[in-house]
Amino acid sequence: MYDAEGKPYIDLISGIGVSNLGHSHPYVINAIKQQLDKYMHLMVYGEYVQTPQVRFAEKLVSQLPGNLQSVYFTNSGTEAVEGALKLAKRFTGRSNIVACNNSYHGSTQGALSVMGNEEYKQAYRPLLPGVKFMRFNEIEDLELIDEQTACVIIETIQGEAGIRVPDIAYMQALRSKCTETGTLLILDEIQAAFGRTGKLFAFEHFGIVPDILLLAKALGGGMPLGAFIASNNIMSALKENPILGHITTFGGHPVCCAAGLAALEVLLNENLCGQVPAKEELFRELLIHPAIKQLRGKGLMLALELDSFELNKKIIDRCIANGVITDWFLHCSNSMRLAPPLIITEDEIRKACGVIIKCLDQDETD
Repeated sequence: MYDAEGKPYIDLISGIGVSNLGHSHPYVINAIKQQLDKYMHLMVYGEYVQTPQVRFAEKLVSQLPGNLQSVYFTNSGTEAVEGALKLAKRFTGRSNIVACNNSYHGSTQGALSVMGNEEYKQAYRPLLPGVKFMRFNEIEDLELIDEQTACVIIETIQGEAGIRVPDIAYMQALRSKCTETGTLLILDEIQAAFGRTGKLFAFEHFGIVPDILLLAKALGGGMPLGAFIASNNIMSALKENPILGHITTFGGHPVCCAAGLAALEVLLNENLCGQVPAKEELFRELLIHPAIKQLRGKGLMLALELDSFELNKKIIDRCIANGVITDWFLHCSNSMRLAPPLIITEDEIRKACGVIIKCLDQDETD
């Protein structure tokens, strides 16, 4: 990235998980231009069968387990959350929801209701009733899920909590509890999908499959796009009683779908997912310093923990001044976000980590 004076910056946050292919990837730009020459918005989503939407949905479901076969495109991640919550309540006939402490699912009313941080919610109450919160990665809290629970909504890997990776046993116990109680499992992979963790979808690390999958951020290849994906059987609950159970004007915008399809094709054709583990390992090798308390995460979804927000903010500001863009997390302000585009090179990783270490060293000498 370059500022107005032409100064270069290494982007270590990808627009918060959006820019998996960096900025202005030529294949994606070309797909956008080609679609612009054909048409842009035609009609409210779903009224016309539009090729960009169909082609992208087909490509997505070809990469997913068989029960995730029906794609509903939205404009953003928080809208995908809203659609999924409505779908779960409509399909199950239940109204209770279980979410996690320190979760983040967006800022609209329903998404805010399932955010696990009261500080960001209290000014907007009353929110959705019937929402319970459990501790992330604590098997004993799964007892909160019962036959009155419509859905559990959970990030496969928690993002704004400071990148928290759950145990495989926990995720499998969660899946079993949802199946046992007839509860729909909604996995929010808005940050974690599309190779960010070294797998195309993060749930692949845990040997489970959700009932509803939430996608956005990198989904659109830099354009605004979200989706909730379920089985045909579950998704059909939105078809009647009432008819048009969920509506969006711009969801699945043809230009956004063309960009998203192109981005997914690059991701698959260049095997960018397969390159992620080695890049993660290089970050771990280079980011060793007495001030670093922990480097958490999976793949290129990492959190560098420091002693305090004050120190973290100071280091982040220095990094930006030295041409490396990073930031902190909404629910974990003492940790630095490291989530670069998947195309980052080894040389760029070495340079960026060198800047971080230099900024940490500078603090020790101040």
